[in-house]
Amino acid sequence: MKKQWTMLVLCLSLFFIQIDGAAAAVLQKDSSLTYETLFTGTDVSLSGSSSQQQFFKVMDYWNVDELSINLHFQISQITEDQNSSVTLSLNGSPFYTFRPSVQNNGEQQLTVTAPKGFLKEGSNTLTIQGYLRTARVDNQICSVDNSPDNWLHLFNTSNIVVRYTPKALSGGISDFSERFSGIDTLTDNHSLLAVPDKSSAVELEAATYALSGLASNNTLSDRTIPLLPYRGDTVKAKEAVVLMAMYDHVPAPLKALLSTTEDLGTHALIQLVNKDTQPTLVVTSKDESLLIKAGRLLGNRDLIEQISSDLLVIDDATEVATPAFSLSSDITFTETGDKLTGPNHQEQTYFVSLPSNRSIADSGKISLDFRYAENLDFGRSLVTVSVNGTPIGSKKLTQELANGDTLNFSIPENLNVSGNFSVNVAFDLELPSAICTPNTEQMPWAYISKDSGLHLNTKDRTDLLFNNYPYPFLRDEVYNHVAVVLPEEMDDYSYQSLSNVFNLLGQYASGNTGDVHFYTDTVIADNLKNNNIIAIGTYKNNKVIRDNNDKLYFQYNSEGTTFHSNEKMSIEEQYGAQIGTLQLIDSPYENGHGLLAVTGVSSEEYYLASKLIASEGNKWKVYGDGVVTDKDGNINAYRFKTASGAAKDSVVQKIVDRSDVLTFVVAIVLVLAMVILSLLLLLRKHMKKRGDKE
Repeated sequence: MKKQWTMLVLCLSLFFIQIDGAAAAVLQKDSSLTYETLFTGTDVSLSGSSSQQQFFKVMDYWNVDELSINLHFQISQITEDQNSSVTLSLNGSPFYTFRPSVQNNGEQQLTVTAPKGFLKEGSNTLTIQGYLRTARVDNQICSVDNSPDNWLHLFNTSNIVVRYTPKALSGGISDFSERFSGIDTLTDNHSLLAVPDKSSAVELEAATYALSGLASNNTLSDRTIPLLPYRGDTVKAKEAVVLMAMYDHVPAPLKALLSTTEDLGTHALIQLVNKDTQPTLVVTSKDESLLIKAGRLLGNRDLIEQISSDLLVIDDATEVATPAFSLSSDITFTETGDKLTGPNHQEQTYFVSLPSNRSIADSGKISLDFRYAENLDFGRSLVTVSVNGTPIGSKKLTQELANGDTLNFSIPENLNVSGNFSVNVAFDLELPSAICTPNTEQMPWAYISKDSGLHLNTKDRTDLLFNNYPYPFLRDEVYNHVAVVLPEEMDDYSYQSLSNVFNLLGQYASGNTGDVHFYTDTVIADNLKNNNIIAIGTYKNNKVIRDNNDKLYFQYNSEGTTFHSNEKMSIEEQYGAQIGTLQLIDSPYENGHGLLAVTGVSSEEYYLASKLIASEGNKWKVYGDGVVTDKDGNINAYRFKTASGAAKDSVVQKIVDRSDVLTFVVAIVLVLAMVILSLLLLLRKHMKKRGDKE
């Protein structure tokens, strides 16, 4: 009997251990987080034997528990489902193949768990390769498919879901910085850059430099980093907070956690506190110039990534500046060469970075050094080069040059390429009797060598238009003498508007050496000379807007309670009190500079306008030099200037900007100088001989 009781107790113990284990597994799964990456913003289609790539990120601080692919798609209703297939690959490694069904009108959904072992930290690529047939395959006879019939349509409701558990915060300031701008943190609105309530101009300036560096890590086109006063309601539920404040303005609970071994009259602190509860990076000093210097350090992305400790002390000798901007005129596409394999259309895209204020001048040239297989149908094979999706030239492939071919195309100046752009090299590798040729991934092939690249001559884009924004506030990726004029009394909408403006500017600003200065409604005109001005506020609380109302395209009435109609838009009085505007005009304080007015009758209205220039996701909606938006999401953009920007460069300036032409001109001048000198010496010698004879 005792033995039976022992066995019963042992069984019950094992039973409860299993229950506890299962409960722990459920709890662990429930504690996991998920991040969803939707497929492209628009639906995409595959036709015949083609592929589509989707990109997604895995953050360094994620422990990935599961990766699932959710596909929502439709195939042609006449697809031969037993002869068609779709293959999924992760970072080049295939992991799942299926045959799509024609049932339910060809529309279906599929969820696939992908192997975690194929993942890597950072950017990952999911490739969807379709092999779609609409003609019945016969072992004896080659069949012909009509490519318009064999399609697969991927809906944008398809997504990639990563289930993960965050790692513990252990990497100090660099680890915190990555999490602060992480895709999951920003998507959930868990980041905050804070300043004291009633913040000073110095605190705002330092926060602006810090925001620029933090925003440059933001890879999401529809999310921004909020800038708000440090209060209980603003920091609640935030998982990563940066506080930029003079020491006397740091809240007492945070001040008690700071290091006390440094003299803050001659030093600034960047210290990570509350790591286990609400990680907060406190940036503070008693010296205004050192607080600004600490803000610039946060704007230096390379430096921040190197700080593995929780505390950094800054003094006058600390180097924080980013390297000076340098633009090379010769750019290489690939360091090692790129191989493209497979028949038909194959593409390779290269991305080229240019400052937003730079555009391609005349004589830009693309040079391609390449080779390809000799088994092509050379009557139908060619290579095509495109810039930003616009073809600039094609060349037919020939058997004689298969082992070493070249091409040189000039970039048409009328493409108006400015800022970052893409160069696409597309090969059409057609095979003889392709209908009866078995499908193979390794044949044919083309290879783009490392000697391929482009030669660029650039020029400034000086038109004061939103088409060229963020010029004039950035030049060569640094702030270009910016003066920000704010209301004397700032509410949360005012701070959020300021945050919106500098989130996008910060993504374009790779350098931290430019200047941004802040002023309020009491600003005098002398402070605004030699500056590009950003005025945020209303007619009543911003002196710059009020004093220059007659120069605005959308002007207030005399009381500042509504906007007037103008030659572009009729505005009803009540509607005019509910709109926000962006207006980019010539600075009334000094020629050659610009003024951006972000304004509306109330702070809620100009906040609506600021959202249009907060991220890349909205920037395309803004063009011309005057924009109006309302609470219903209606956006109207107009161009008022008939001529805009600075005067055209002189011939001398164009020569100076063109290094190749300048070298040629200098050589010609030197040759002419030597010829003239030789003539003078010959003449002198001749005159001297004549004098001897006399």
